[in-house]
Amino acid sequence: MTTSAKSNFMPASLVSNLQQVLALKNDGVQQQRSSNASELNKVSSSCRSSSEDGIQGKECVKPVVLVTNGEGIESPGLTFLVQALALDDRLDVCVCAPQLDRSVAGHSVTVRETISVSSSQINGATAFEVSGTPADCVSLALSGALFAWSKPALVVSGINRGSSSGNNTFYSGAVAGAREALICGVSSLCISLNWKKDVSCESDMKDAVGVSLPLIYAAVKSIQEGVFPKSCLLNIEIPSSPLTNKGFKVTRQSLWRSSLSWKAVSTNKRPSAPHFMSNQQSLGIQLAQLSRDASAAGAARRLNSQKQNVEIESVGAARKTTRKKQ
Repeated sequence: MTTSAKSNFMPASLVSNLQQVLALKNDGVQQQRSSNASELNKVSSSCRSSSEDGIQGKECVKPVVLVTNGEGIESPGLTFLVQALALDDRLDVCVCAPQLDRSVAGHSVTVRETISVSSSQINGATAFEVSGTPADCVSLALSGALFAWSKPALVVSGINRGSSSGNNTFYSGAVAGAREALICGVSSLCISLNWKKDVSCESDMKDAVGVSLPLIYAAVKSIQEGVFPKSCLLNIEIPSSPLTNKGFKVTRQSLWRSSLSWKAVSTNKRPSAPHFMSNQQSLGIQLAQLSRDASAAGAARRLNSQKQNVEIESVGAARKTTRKKQ
């Protein structure tokens, strides 16, 4: 296990904290769980000591972690991550994620129209699914319209299927969710698994969750200690085989981007005009179909349960004024 960092652009205390946590990582699943438990004890220790030394009878408030993503609320990456976080009662896990796959929505936001919000339940976590973009989800969650808390300790976007590094950060809805939190003054993490088509499987996503937990706990611990920089977004890329990686490296963002290729497609609309589809669009359609298939059970569950539906309009939306007749 090796870790390296360039301390010239990252606070030394944050890098040291991350390195200490990552140094405990081992290929063994049991040792990984022990590392997670150790970090959880560190996260809550200050809370327990303050209750012992402070006012008696005051209940300790758990750190709030808001989870979102770009692939939709029914995606396996978000589901597995929320399940793992919800198992620990020291963290208050809340979810606000897109209703559908918006993985390449970029940092687009919804204006001049309403978006629908439906309450949901994911393994005990308070959750809402939103018809808007990832940036909409985070902005709405932090506005105070959905949750009782005023501000979460950390926003986590992921775990997302596919790379979100280099210039792809401009297209990624997952990165946009974490970036929106940063704009709103909340520290954030964007976590992505380098998913390889026809190679990666569900167990790889579960392994990615195991790798991500120590990082999330380390970030929460750093925030509680006041060493996590306020203007910081950590974009974390996990290799396709999470348990066999050689280590972690804190580095600058690269300029890499996936190349686009286009092919002609047939259509019945306007036959005289040529139509084209990019390889990214084709992949997006395939992933969207997989997402819809995977969410069939969840959709049935939501239809059979009572949901609270609300419509929310952005403040910047144009409004029509009516004049009273004289």
